[in-house]
Amino acid sequence: MHRGVGPIFLLGRNMAASGAEPQILVQYLVLRKDLSQTPFSWPAGALVAQACHAATAALHIHRDHPHTVAYLRELGRMRKVVLEAPDETTLKLLAETLQQKNIDHMLWREQPENIATCIALRPYPKEEVNQYLKKFRLFK
Repeated sequence: MHRGVGPIFLLGRNMAASGAEPQILVQYLVLRKDLSQTPFSWPAGALVAQACHAATAALHIHRDHPHTVAYLRELGRMRKVVLEAPDETTLKLLAETLQQKNIDHMLWREQPENIATCIALRPYPKEEVNQYLKKFRLFK
C-alpha cells in the first residue's frame, strides 16, 4: 500500500467529509542559540545534529503515545518548529516547567560534556503546548 493512502489518510479524509478537521500535530524543538556564538562558536552542522538527536530521542521515548503514532504514520506531513533559547539556563528552566506541567519532552545533553543543548517535545496539537513556548522565537 502506498504510504499516502494509509489508514490515517483515510481517517482524515472521512473526517474532512464529515466537516471535522483532522488534528494537526507539531513537534517543537527549542535549541540553544548561544552555542552558535562566541565563546562556543559551534558550526551549523553540530547544532543541527543536536536538534536531530533530541527529536529522534523524543519520538523514540514516546513512540507508543497515540499522537506520536499518528505523526509517524504521515511521514510526508510531519511538522516541526525549531525555536531558540538564548542560553542553557533558559533551556533548563523550560525543561523544569514542562516537567511540572506533565508535557512529554526530552532534554538532550551533549556527552561527555553533559551540556544541555536542545529540548524536543513529542508531537502535540499546538494548542496544548503553545502557552509554554510563546516566549521563544523561531531559530535563526
